Amino acid sequence: MAGCTWFRPPPPAPLPEPTPAPRARELEVTATAYNSTPGQTDASPAITAFGIRLRPGMHVVAVSRDLEALGLTEGVNIRIEGLDGEWSVGDRMHERWTRKIDIYFGDDTEAARRWGNRRVRIHW
Repeated sequence: MAGCTWFRPPPPAPLPEPTPAPRARELEVTATAYNSTPGQTDASPAITAFGIRLRPGMHVVAVSRDLEALGLTEGVNIRIEGLDGEWSVGDRMHERWTRKIDIYFGDDTEAARRWGNRRVRIHW
């Protein structure tokens, strides 16, 4: 078709619709604290239910299983009201708990005691 003046190329294909960003979630939960001690967990206190080896300084939380059903699965990052930074879901709690997170405080049992048991908002 070279030299043909009436030929027009087809119009470009339309751009796909942008994928919407996932909706931010927010929930009020009970938040407690735990440490890597045999008295607070099982015989392997430094290994989570997901097989992650815990080390002091890690920002890890355990979640109740009902929260897993809401999308708080292994590796999801959350923000916790009253604590700095992001925390990662790295452990799961016994099935008897609901709407609850357990925050890993490493070896610092005093900090865990100070945290205690409180209601907080989490965002993910």
